Amino acid sequence: MVLKLYGSSIATCTRRVALILHEKKVPFELHEIDVRGGAHKKTDYLEKQPFGQIPYIDHDGFILYESRAICYYIASIYSSQGTKDLLPSDPKANARLQQALSVEVANFNAFAEKAVVEKYLRPMYSRDYKPDEKICSEAISTLDAKLDAYEKILSKQKYLAGDELTLADLYHLVYGSLLPNAGYTGLESESRPNVARWFKELSSRPAWQAVKENGFKSVAAY
Repeated sequence: MVLKLYGSSIATCTRRVALILHEKKVPFELHEIDVRGGAHKKTDYLEKQPFGQIPYIDHDGFILYESRAICYYIASIYSSQGTKDLLPSDPKANARLQQALSVEVANFNAFAEKAVVEKYLRPMYSRDYKPDEKICSEAISTLDAKLDAYEKILSKQKYLAGDELTLADLYHLVYGSLLPNAGYTGLESESRPNVARWFKELSSRPAWQAVKENGFKSVAAY
């Protein structure tokens, strides 16, 4: 049975999952959920995702929600195919991965998401919405300071968890790619050459190219 992904091709968390599915070369069916129409709040959907959020997956009857948990599951189940070592098995390397995963959530996503949602996504979904510039500027300012630490880390190693690509790096693509829409281009700044090198490499990955333009659909086979 082909893995089924229930979400929206324009939604950030669905794109995060699709990215890892492409990295691991996992065939899948995308089932578009009409979020604007409230399909994710209906009883049948809530039976699978009790918080009424997207996405969730159905893998041979195994239901799982929360995009990062889904990505971790995919990388675990399909560890031998596609991009290798997204989840290192060595205890110390895995501990470094867990550290990097925490860094992404607490020091990047928390601020990048706030800025992108306030400045770009909410106005896109509601034409009458006026962004709170203070919320956006404060989030960007904090994120910019956090990237100084990223520069130090990436000056000593190729990726956040070491010299091998992991889930922690890939997770940055979803909101990192949207930051210019919030008026921030710090990931490309010459003042942080290692951050710029790192994000440019991530952005050029074929898996990301397959999802970034909101055009990804079901993938029957690889």
